[in-house]
Order: sequence, then C-alpha cells, then structure tokens
Amino acid sequence: MRISKTHNLMAQALNYRAMRQDMISSNIANVDTPGYRSRDIAFEDVLAAKKAQIFHTPSRKLALAKTEPGHLDPVGEGSPHSEIFFRDGHLARNDGNTVDLDVETTEMAKNSVMYNALIAALKKDSAIFRSVIDASAKV
Repeated sequence: MRISKTHNLMAQALNYRAMRQDMISSNIANVDTPGYRSRDIAFEDVLAAKKAQIFHTPSRKLALAKTEPGHLDPVGEGSPHSEIFFRDGHLARNDGNTVDLDVETTEMAKNSVMYNALIAALKKDSAIFRSVIDASAKV
C-alpha cells in the first residue's frame, strides 16, 4: 500500500543510509588494516532521479547542444544505481591504509542525523494518514 508519493522514496533513502552506515563502520573497523582503502557509497543522484520521476519534474541537467551536423550525439548517462567508490582524497599512511578516523566519525555523525530525520519524516507521514483514519471512524 502506498501511503503517499514520498513514502517509498523515503523508505529507499532510509535503506541507502543504513547501507552507508554499515560501510562507514567497516572503514572504522579496518582503521589498522594495512592496504585498506576507505570506501563510500553515492546514492544522492539515484534518489534525485527517482524524485524527478515521481513528481514529473524536468531534469536540471544541461542538455548537450549540437552546433554542427558532424557532432556526435550524446551518450546515455548510464544506469541509475548507487555507486560504491574509494575515498582516495586522503593521504595513505606508510602501510597503504587511507582511513582517516576524523573523516569517518564526521561522516558517521552526518549520516546518523540524516537517518534519524528520515525516520521522523516517515513517522509524520504515517501519522497524518492514521489521524485521517481515526477521524473518519468517529463520524
């Protein structure tokens, strides 16, 4: 049953946030593992595409213009899936490990705040419909 247009989107975002929390926890657990490269997951573009699909909003991406007939057509953007990547912007230690504990704990805190905000939004979304059902039962 679909409660609202955004309910499934918020549920999917919650799943991605849980996945990201697990990945950050894995990075922290491997802080002393030689050669370990810290990983992260990018899912914001996937959620933005899903939101545009649900609400029928036009894409905010700039279309490629062809000024000459000989120019090639643009290639598709690929599949809209979350992407796991290595966070290589940090300096590796002598053992090749790239985990920065300060970065990981900061990312974990930010992710936890977003996770809790999503849970609160889902509860509020459900409470609205629950109050409508309760009010209609009193009539």
